[in-house]
Amino acid sequence: MTDLGGPASYLTLEPGTPVLSSDGAEVGTVTHVLADAEKDIFDGLVIDTMMGPRFADAPLVDELHEHGVVLTVARDAIPSLPEPAANPATLDATPDDVGPADLSDKLRRAWDLLSGRG
Repeated sequence: MTDLGGPASYLTLEPGTPVLSSDGAEVGTVTHVLADAEKDIFDGLVIDTMMGPRFADAPLVDELHEHGVVLTVARDAIPSLPEPAANPATLDATPDDVGPADLSDKLRRAWDLLSGRG
């Protein structure tokens, strides 16, 4: 195993950081860190592997270092990691989805609904 450097935070992980399996094999590189930095919650990593992108959930990430990441799974388990997917809790909103912000517009709409015009 190569020198991975000192311990690191998920906040400092860079794309291209090598990812090693628990048995020391290099299995890919970090492409994306999934986290909520405001709440200091690390959710996992998207890893570029020879089998395509894979998602390693946070409990599968054993160690974070300056120059590498170590997973809790062995090399032969990497193909069974899921492919990344869109977060089902994500909501995309556009300005057209949001009602008018002006109070008089809101009151007019409320009056129209109450009076049967809207």
